[in-house]
Amino acid sequence: MGVETERIRSLNEAPMREGAAYVLYWSQMNRRVDWNHGFAFASQLANEHGLPLLVYEGLTCTYPHANDRLHRFVLEAVPGTAAELKRARAGYFFYLRATRQHANDVLYRLAAKALCVVTDDYPVFIAATHNSSVPERIGVAYYAVDSSCVVPMSRHEKRAYGAYTIRPKIKRELPTWMKPLDPVTLRRPWNENLLPADLRELRTNVTPENIPGLVAGCEIDHKIPPSPSYTGGADVARRHLDIFLEKKLSRYAGESNQPSKHATSDLSPYLHFGQISSLQIALAVRDYAAEHKLMADDFLEELIVRRELAFNYARFVTDPGTLDNVPDWCKRTMAKHAGDPRPVTYTPEKLERAETYDELWNATQKELLIRGKIHGYYRMYWGKKVIEWSPTYAQALQVMIHLHDVYAIDGRDPNTYTNILWCFGLHDRPWGERPIFGQLRYMSLDGMKRKTDTSAYIREIAELERTGKDIYRI
Repeated sequence: MGVETERIRSLNEAPMREGAAYVLYWSQMNRRVDWNHGFAFASQLANEHGLPLLVYEGLTCTYPHANDRLHRFVLEAVPGTAAELKRARAGYFFYLRATRQHANDVLYRLAAKALCVVTDDYPVFIAATHNSSVPERIGVAYYAVDSSCVVPMSRHEKRAYGAYTIRPKIKRELPTWMKPLDPVTLRRPWNENLLPADLRELRTNVTPENIPGLVAGCEIDHKIPPSPSYTGGADVARRHLDIFLEKKLSRYAGESNQPSKHATSDLSPYLHFGQISSLQIALAVRDYAAEHKLMADDFLEELIVRRELAFNYARFVTDPGTLDNVPDWCKRTMAKHAGDPRPVTYTPEKLERAETYDELWNATQKELLIRGKIHGYYRMYWGKKVIEWSPTYAQALQVMIHLHDVYAIDGRDPNTYTNILWCFGLHDRPWGERPIFGQLRYMSLDGMKRKTDTSAYIREIAELERTGKDIYRI
């Protein structure tokens, strides 16, 4: 059985090329080989037309807030991808555009010999921009394939306004989509002679040893260091999954909102960069829970319902990072309380440096600065305090998005935008009236102290800041 048509979108009317040398798969967001519907569809087309498959993956210096942390995480995955593609008999062309003076047309030059281009269907960030501008200029058939969601995004015909509206639809659909991706064997192996010499010279060879030098040579922000907590790569993602199954799943329901307990999967950076599949995770968790008589409902709710609610939101709005998209009741209550006095305000610079009176909030911000990810439960508190300490709601939103764009390995993602906008009422409900927040949900330090071990978390982040080493690194 091939890749389901519901996952595939044709984004232009150009024909497939006669006399093509290969099929080209452009790996933009799903940077993996296994459990990748885009790679599988490209492989199917290659087999149907008797052609080999070439995979193109690029990393440019020009994406917004490009920095050492993000570059390093992407590059760490490249050697593993190269090895997996070699075993699959596919070609691999990785191109690191280190400076703005370097070539910016590699995709088009590779596509000039391709039957068609297959890429990833993704509703935000650079992939969304590329998929709206490239198809009309590429000169050949161009397909976008959804390999990000368990239930394809196309199965939802309109925007869902909360988990309560999308959950019944997903639960009805899950039996159809919760199944392994059929493996595809490429019939024709890749032949390096298919690439002209001038193109071959542009390809970047990435090894674990040369990654620091490659990053140092890029025209990017070198002030944001690599994460001491997360290493990129599909193999590392699979180790996180194995550890979650064996040591954390049994604790997830009771301890996932306790950051100091480390009961979550820590897979969000790998999901964002497509180094692991949500379908692979869902099936592994479901099967492990059934075998060991564990409850996995809470985790699967977050992985499938909540995450795919975020993709649905991003797919159906023009700009996912704006307050224009929150419900009308949120807009009304913010308008009513826009002039409320803020007892304390902080500049964006002070917030970025974690210079507030709140020791817990400072620790959450330092976790973002150092690890590159905030625990999900504390991130809600983090966001609510930014609202409280900002002169306007718009500035609060701008600060939250900026800090995630710069520091978060799992930022620039549908989940990023929905989790931030949840602080302004998106996918939430009205609560009791109070200053500044109006009917928006409020979260207090006393509440965090009652529900979580804030002292243990603060000590952990202080030790991480002091040593620069994370004992929880895999």
